[in-house]
Amino acid sequence: MTDEPRKGSLLVIFLTVFIDLLGFGLVLPLLPVYAEHYLADAESAGMQLGLLMASFSAMQFIFAPFWGKLSDRFGRRPIIMVGLAGSVVFYTLFGLATTITESPANTMMLLYISRIGAGIFGATISTAQAYIADTTTPEKRAKGMALIGMAFGAGFTFGPLVGMLAVTGADDTPSAAPGYIAAGLSFFALLLAFRKLPESLTETSESAGHKVFDFNGLKQAISIPSIGFILISIFVCIFSFANFETTLSLLIKGSSNHLESSPFSFTYTEICGTFAFIGITLSVVQGGIVRRMAGKRSDASLAMTGAALEIIGFVVMILAIGQENRGLLFLALGIVVAGFSFMQPSLNAMLSRRSDPARQGTIMGVGQSVSSLARIIGSGIGIPLLTIQLNMPYYVATGLMILGILLIGIASKSGKDFVESNTPETATE
Repeated sequence: MTDEPRKGSLLVIFLTVFIDLLGFGLVLPLLPVYAEHYLADAESAGMQLGLLMASFSAMQFIFAPFWGKLSDRFGRRPIIMVGLAGSVVFYTLFGLATTITESPANTMMLLYISRIGAGIFGATISTAQAYIADTTTPEKRAKGMALIGMAFGAGFTFGPLVGMLAVTGADDTPSAAPGYIAAGLSFFALLLAFRKLPESLTETSESAGHKVFDFNGLKQAISIPSIGFILISIFVCIFSFANFETTLSLLIKGSSNHLESSPFSFTYTEICGTFAFIGITLSVVQGGIVRRMAGKRSDASLAMTGAALEIIGFVVMILAIGQENRGLLFLALGIVVAGFSFMQPSLNAMLSRRSDPARQGTIMGVGQSVSSLARIIGSGIGIPLLTIQLNMPYYVATGLMILGILLIGIASKSGKDFVESNTPETATE
């Protein structure tokens, strides 16, 4: 392990995660636009939009352990570069989708393909997390993970702003510009990685074996009580937040062919501005507050604080919908996002600190897969729930976060940080 990662390395890691979340943040506010232009069947729109979002996370669920395993064998640098190269290809396809065919069905098919590809190559976030783990001490691990959280926030900030370029003309016709911009940023990050990113893995993992796919990785991780409870906590907390993030754009868009009962009626510019507000909040809280508090308070304490804030935020959001109040809505958004900003990097730091350094890539890949599985289910269920009853996704999210607090508490007491001289089994007892 090196004492400190170089600034150029951190910039590449930041850009890798930023670009992945740029694409995710770009698509979220576009959902109502795509629904209006490419989905004629109102009854199936909720399910199709849910599947469009879930396809990205589904590929991350499948491929995060794959990339993590490869990075344990061959190093972090080549895997990160492969991920960036794939992003160039599939964000370009995302841009082409609205221009190379006049058939709505064909456009949706290409959008699905582009999101699937972006999910496959964006699954290298777990490798970026492993890079941070390689180059930081356990005491500074939470600060390193918060850097990734800042990249998440930046992606959510600029994704919607880039998304504003996706609509041209009075009839809100989608354009190809956002995909091309994201592809260009991916190419820039790829060149930067080629020039500035050194390898962080200093020794070959003995547990990597000769297999590329580690089908036993999840089983082995869950068999360690400390890591198992952390993974369950991550699943519950991400699932809860996915109910919120994937339904918000449809909720605030208001009346449409697919959702008639919303009390809000935001313009497309206002929708993008709302998601930019979310991204700014993520960046400010994680970069300005969480990074300062990391090391002064335990990771479990920070995670539980975040879970409690999310519960409060979801309750306020339910009130905002009932009272048709924009001010309450933005207050709720700020509280929910601040809670997530505390919770996500803290849970990732707990997972990393309790993992064998020789298996950081594999374990962080499993953690990323668990997060992606939660997003798959949250995306696939949240939007259909919204089309049934506006408050339903947020009632579900509230209940899950109450469970999340309990799980984080159990995880914090179920083990200790990994000790190099012990085996994983004894280190977490």
